[in-house]
Amino acid sequence: MSYPPPIKAVVAFEAVARHGSFGKAAEELNLTLSAVSHQIAALEDYVGRQLFVRSPRGVTLTASGERYLQSLSGALIMIADARENARAEPGTEILRIHAAPSFASLWLMPRLAALKAVHPEIRVRLSASPGISDFSRGDIDADIRYGRARWPNLHVESVFTEEIVPMASPNLRAQLNLQSPEDLLVHDLILCEANLVQWPQWFAANGISMCPTQFALAFDRAHLSLDAAAQDLGIVLESEKLAERFLKNGTLVPVFPDRKSIAVHQHHLVYPPQHDDRNKVAKFAAWLRKEAAAKPAC
Repeated sequence: MSYPPPIKAVVAFEAVARHGSFGKAAEELNLTLSAVSHQIAALEDYVGRQLFVRSPRGVTLTASGERYLQSLSGALIMIADARENARAEPGTEILRIHAAPSFASLWLMPRLAALKAVHPEIRVRLSASPGISDFSRGDIDADIRYGRARWPNLHVESVFTEEIVPMASPNLRAQLNLQSPEDLLVHDLILCEANLVQWPQWFAANGISMCPTQFALAFDRAHLSLDAAAQDLGIVLESEKLAERFLKNGTLVPVFPDRKSIAVHQHHLVYPPQHDDRNKVAKFAAWLRKEAAAKPAC
C-alpha cells in the first residue's frame, strides 16, 4: 500500500497510545468518543492489523501497535519540526540532543547560553534519560552517552578525560583526619550506583584490597550524590568535570592534596555517520570540543 495513512487517524492513534484511553484522547482532540473509535478503525484497516487491545482496565497497544507507534514517532516529531521550521526565521536550525541526566544538568545546561551566543541560529531541544537514544526513530541528531564506548556503526567521540576524585564539603574535610586512602574506610562514603568507576575500583587503584560493603547513602544520579556531599553527609567519588560547579563555588573540595584520581573516558558524543552532513551537528560537535578543552574559570 503506497498511499499515506489518513493524518487524522494517525493523530488519534498517537493520542490513544499516549493516554491509554479513548476517552482521554477524545477530550484532548476535542472529538467525540465515536469519532476517535472511527479513526482508529480506519487506521487498523489501513495497517491491516489490530493496533489496540481493549480491557476493563483501559487500552493497551498490541505488538503490531507497538511497532507502528515506534515507526511513527520519528515522523510525528519531524512533522512538528516542520511546523517550527516554517514559523522560524530563515536560517534557524533545530538541534535535537539527548544526554545522560547528570551530564545534561551538571555540565551541558550551564553552557547552553554559550552555545546560543556562538550559534544564535541553533535552537536546542534537549532531552535527558538514563537510556540511549534510538536513531532509527529520526528524532535525535546527536546523543551524549555515558559508559564504555561500545556502539558499532556509529560515530563515537570521547568528550573529555574525566578525573574521578574523592570529594567532601570543606566543613567535613576539616573535621576528618585523612592522611591516606585507608582512612576513608572508617568514614561515611556516598555511593552513586550509576557511576562507571565505583569505590572498589578506586580503593584497588590505591593498593587497598578492602572496601566497604555498606554506604552512608546511595543514589542513582551524580547530581544527587554531589548535593549530599555538599551538605556534609559524606564523601563522594565523582568526576571533577561533573562537580565543576561545586568545586568552583567551594561547596566541595578534593579530600587529598594530590587528589588520588582515576582518569577515564565516560561521556561520548555519538551519532550516525550520515549525520556528519548535517550542518547543525557539525557546529555542535565543534563547539562541544572547544568547550570540553577549555579550562574552567576559577
